[in-house]
Amino acid sequence: MPTSFWKSPDSIKQLNDLDPSGFALEFLRRNPRYRQDYRETLRRIERGAVDEATALSSLARRWGLQFRS
Repeated sequence: MPTSFWKSPDSIKQLNDLDPSGFALEFLRRNPRYRQDYRETLRRIERGAVDEATALSSLARRWGLQFRS
């Protein structure tokens, strides 16, 4: 779901159909600070400043994310 259309009737219907974790993810995706942190994390990985697992783990910890395994 594109974040630029999140107030459209179709987007609202999709949001209403999400489970709590899906709704939380959509809410987080709209947080400009999270989006900036995510982009910076990807840049650090691309530059080789940090390994991917460490960078993503740190990102998840900063934002309280938990992933199903």
